[in-house]
Amino acid sequence: MTNDVGGGTVVMPERTGTLRRPKFGALLQSDPNIAAKNYHHDEESYPKNRHNSNDYESSCRQSNASATTSPGNYDTGSSASSPYAMSPWMQPSPYSKSPWITSSLFNPFDDSTPRNGLIGSLVREEGHIYSLAVSRDLLYTGSDSKNIRVWKNLKDFSGFKSSSGLVKTIVICGERIFTGHQDGKIRVWKFSLKNPSNFNRIGSLPTFKDFLKSSLNPKNYVEVRRHRNVVRIKHFDAVSCMSLNEELGLLYSGSWDKTLKVWRVANSKCLESINAHEDAVNAVVAGFDAFVFTGAADGTVKVWRRELQDKRTKHFLVQVLLKQENAVTALAVNQSSAVVYCGSSDGVVNFWEREKHLSHGGVLRGHKLAVLCLATAGNLVFSGSADKNICVWRREEQNGAHVCLSILTGHTGPVKCLTVDEDQESEKVNQRWIVYSGSLDKSVKVWRVLGNAPELRQMRAAEQLFPSNGYTSSLHSPSAGRISQNGRHGQS
Repeated sequence: MTNDVGGGTVVMPERTGTLRRPKFGALLQSDPNIAAKNYHHDEESYPKNRHNSNDYESSCRQSNASATTSPGNYDTGSSASSPYAMSPWMQPSPYSKSPWITSSLFNPFDDSTPRNGLIGSLVREEGHIYSLAVSRDLLYTGSDSKNIRVWKNLKDFSGFKSSSGLVKTIVICGERIFTGHQDGKIRVWKFSLKNPSNFNRIGSLPTFKDFLKSSLNPKNYVEVRRHRNVVRIKHFDAVSCMSLNEELGLLYSGSWDKTLKVWRVANSKCLESINAHEDAVNAVVAGFDAFVFTGAADGTVKVWRRELQDKRTKHFLVQVLLKQENAVTALAVNQSSAVVYCGSSDGVVNFWEREKHLSHGGVLRGHKLAVLCLATAGNLVFSGSADKNICVWRREEQNGAHVCLSILTGHTGPVKCLTVDEDQESEKVNQRWIVYSGSLDKSVKVWRVLGNAPELRQMRAAEQLFPSNGYTSSLHSPSAGRISQNGRHGQS
């Protein structure tokens, strides 16, 4: 006889020519008829909890006891005449009522466990999704169709179209929308709060007036290629990224022309044009302490700071955080915890912490291919990759360590952009976030992510211990948008 793992039942398979032995638990009863009465039910139900019949048979032993000695063949008289009831071994154990003793293993993850999952998908056959932005209850999507679609409550709400140029980046400031394009232009749009479905183009950066005025002065030209000069205040290659500093009223734009430009939002003036990198600028983000971070295809992450000089302010290079062979493809800043995150073409996410004087904090390894986008919300970090997955990381406040909560799967193409908004039904104790992911599969997926969700490592351990559990079994389904079994994660 063998005990099933974590249980107190003893089961014997029914065999021809042998007598059945009752469960040990049945022997503890005063009436031996109970054992014979319940035995068939347990025997039939037991194999259903096993993976296959071989496991069931191997977990049992055959009885060699004779008919006269087998406890399955005894007098069915009163309990007083039963030798088993009189045995000192049959007395109830004082430990049986102890709250510290459990009869079986407990699975900590059940249907009530907080989960991260897919809410829905937005699909419009217009092109690959390259940019996202969310403001109030509206979601903006930019694609290679030159269109900017506006969504509300997961439904197509409105849209507007540029004359040319793939939409690579979108920034919203009040009633104005700034879009950066493949053709090197930054277009400016405006909508009315009274009629949010109506969008009108009101200009571009730089304004035509400023561009014309600057072009008249030969000193305002810079040589970008052999025998080619351009006006300094205008990007001449794709505008790959933008970031807004609302407090200072400044808009930063990075371009494949290797420059970082600074714009005053109030009057659309170009305040500075900085030769920031030796290769295409892929990412820019306005951070804490008036810092601006830029990342480029030259493998560097640079820190810039706005300082006063000769009665005017300029941005100066403060520090180079990273210098590597792999291209820097994405940047994000957690303003509350003052941490900078950098994604690279090798699938790695590096981070730096202000409290450690922007020293390197560690590496997050969760992707097989290039990290194409990053986003932060609360104590969470989201990384989208060319491997079609989204990793959700949580930074622990106690020690600053990062753990992988889940790997969101479901996209059939590289995840190109991410944006996050707080769930309106969220609570302070249990924050929930709505994550939007845009992909080259021409779709936008909408996810709900919880800040207190269990770690992916713990979930997989529970899955191995409790393979029949309904919750853990659902983690394999990519269509459910939950957790992929084959994803890698970790931190070094």
